[in-house]
Amino acid sequence: MKDIMTFEEHLDKRYGKIGSEKRIEFEIKAKAFAIGEILREARKDAHLTQEQLAQKTGTRKSFISRIENGHSDIQLSTLYRLVEIGFGKRVNLTIG
Repeated sequence: MKDIMTFEEHLDKRYGKIGSEKRIEFEIKAKAFAIGEILREARKDAHLTQEQLAQKTGTRKSFISRIENGHSDIQLSTLYRLVEIGFGKRVNLTIG
């Protein structure tokens, strides 16, 4: 049992302690992936294809795909456009 570690210990070992450059980079990528998953689910709940969402918001299908797969940094203005114009919802941002 001594070889078993918590997820937090695993992250510390693999990416460094919280605040280290490598750990920050990992966490940024993880959050981009999470945002992509949230947007994918919202798009599906709205019964929209990537193409339909792209047309509705003035973007491209390939850009929507990259965001949903966590392969693109998304500007806050783009996030607002996707959510508010694309889904007719509001974005709430919390910093904690």
